[in-house]
Amino acid sequence: MSRPTALLIGKIDHAQKEWDALSEIAELKQFSSGSRESFFAALKSGEYDGVVAIYRTFDSVKITGRFDEELVALLPSSIKFICHNGAGYDQIDIAPCSKRGISVAHTPRAVDAATANVGMMLLLGALRRSWIPESALRAGQWRGAMTLGHDPEGKTLGVLGMGGIGSALAWRAKGFEMNVVYHNRGAVSADMNRGNARYIADLDEFWRTCDIISVHLPLSSSTRHFIGDAQFAKMKDGVVIVNTARGPVIDEAALVRALDSGKVRSAGLDVFEDEPAIHPGLLGNQNVVLFPHIGTATWETQHKMESLVIENVRTALLDRKLVTQVPEQRHGGSFPLAKL
Repeated sequence: MSRPTALLIGKIDHAQKEWDALSEIAELKQFSSGSRESFFAALKSGEYDGVVAIYRTFDSVKITGRFDEELVALLPSSIKFICHNGAGYDQIDIAPCSKRGISVAHTPRAVDAATANVGMMLLLGALRRSWIPESALRAGQWRGAMTLGHDPEGKTLGVLGMGGIGSALAWRAKGFEMNVVYHNRGAVSADMNRGNARYIADLDEFWRTCDIISVHLPLSSSTRHFIGDAQFAKMKDGVVIVNTARGPVIDEAALVRALDSGKVRSAGLDVFEDEPAIHPGLLGNQNVVLFPHIGTATWETQHKMESLVIENVRTALLDRKLVTQVPEQRHGGSFPLAKL
């Protein structure tokens, strides 16, 4: 009986031994360099006929482009599983995968702690507007034009999207004696709400309540520009915005306008609408703390993520199922937050 085949698109940096161990149960192939055109040519030539599962690295988008409807249509009929390295999976169009009977996995849980830690760094940095004294110090000006910041204690943190990362941030915020509320599709279970954050079902009430808003929504057609001019107008004057999710969830031009007007006092951003390009109005604003999408950039987390992808590939090959299938497929539909 022939063994199944698994295809790695991109390169593994931290869990190569675990990937190599799959050779005990499957034939392993790799597409590590080239272009979208050369990948399409390989698909059309039948080079990957017989592949059952794909391990897709986050950076492989630079090689193949997005797994959109055009690409998915060219995949051989043998492919039943796509295992993506990343908690966010906006690089993959789920609908055409589902239509072809292809199950998709991502890497929740593995990213939660590291991303929440970066969220707290950004939150604290934005409250203190830390870039002002830091940049002054590096320029030999000691504190420069530093003004007094704010403490997190007693402030109301609003978590927009109470998934794994949002839950982890809420738990950490309790250690800073913050009041934590959240808005989500619905109230989450107790195990996802260890900090006992208060659920606010009404989105307008959520905007009005929060001193700080931390964004944790997945990117989809329903969440693109979920926060724009209209939403900023409903928030408290001097609100602080933190985003470690996906840049396009916030209308970046609207954020710049809100910062310039003072509606948003400061922001901490790890993601951007057109990254790696950043809006000049953010780069030029000293009230904004900027990180270059480093939420999961630790040795430990990268190894956990790669290992989870490999675990998904292994269970796909052996049991014809996934460990961490994307929510749309697990629940038989999409779950966008209603844009109000």
